[in-house]
Amino acid sequence: MKTKQIYYTVLLLAFLTAPVSAQQEKIAVLNIDTKGITLDEVSMGNLVRLEVEKTGKYNVLDKYDLDYLMKEKNLDYSDCYGRICLVDMGKVLNADKMLTGRVEKFDNKIIFILRLIDVHAGTTEQVDIMEYLDLPELQQMVQISVNNVLGIENEMNKVEMLSDYDDPINTPKSKLRLNGPRMGFSYIGGEYGDILRDREYNGGYDAFPATALIGYQFEKSYLSAGDFQALFEFIPFIGGLEQSRIIPSITIMNGFRSSKSGLEFGVGPVFELNKKTKGYYVNDKWYTVDEGSDIFGSQEAIPHPLETRIDSRGDYELVTAWIFALGKTFKSGYLNIPVNVYFSPRKNGYVVGGSFGFNVSKK
Repeated sequence: MKTKQIYYTVLLLAFLTAPVSAQQEKIAVLNIDTKGITLDEVSMGNLVRLEVEKTGKYNVLDKYDLDYLMKEKNLDYSDCYGRICLVDMGKVLNADKMLTGRVEKFDNKIIFILRLIDVHAGTTEQVDIMEYLDLPELQQMVQISVNNVLGIENEMNKVEMLSDYDDPINTPKSKLRLNGPRMGFSYIGGEYGDILRDREYNGGYDAFPATALIGYQFEKSYLSAGDFQALFEFIPFIGGLEQSRIIPSITIMNGFRSSKSGLEFGVGPVFELNKKTKGYYVNDKWYTVDEGSDIFGSQEAIPHPLETRIDSRGDYELVTAWIFALGKTFKSGYLNIPVNVYFSPRKNGYVVGGSFGFNVSKK
């Protein structure tokens, strides 16, 4: 009696612990149509097949078994992407399900379309369409799309990282904040540049009329309609460090950017702090008011018209000007790389230069 109980117990345990795969439906993955990406149809099919196997949801027909059966039946599945063809192939392979699809790069997106086909019913059971960022993580994208079409939950953080677009929605309520560091240079021309070259005892800086800039860009897209975005930018800069000077400035601009090409234009005021003083010119030589007072006895006795100009011996004062900028924002996933050139006319000269930076788009 004991021997029979042990026997039946062993049989029950064997039944309960039998491989689940024996009860699973069989699925076959042929080639996946591709366009504009690095993987061809066969490689993408292999990658999708791998991710389906990793889910453990189906008994996946091995690639080598697939090739053997196709060769034995003298069939070619290289261009088999439609439902009718896949149903016929599924019957030949004795499969319950067929998985097919298409992966295509379009503009700055990679579009995944996967279709799960029921061979016995001859119908499309499930379709999943995903738009991903143009990033190199193709296997992660395949994993997400395979899970979607098979009804398996994905990690939302991973989905958002690969598919959350920073492109503005075409509505007056769309707002983007594109903040990040800025670096650049400027060249000063005209009389303004001549003053910088001049000797310090004559009010100059004894320096080359160019400077490096470092700052931070605060940018906001406050309106998006059609192909254009309206922008507001606030950029504090510091320059002159290589000349042992500190020239703080703030640039405020309004402008437009093309959502398609990334080309942009902006215009606005510039506010700088620079050393200035009063004085006068005699035969192209600059004299300060203090020097004139020493020569003529008092400021009132100076017989020349007085004016205010940049002078290394003066006091910091607010200097204002206009700035006109052109540029293009290059995009790589979430990363934006703005590159700009600008021109700023001044009373006694001009400033030209360029800047670049990077920032991350946030909705």
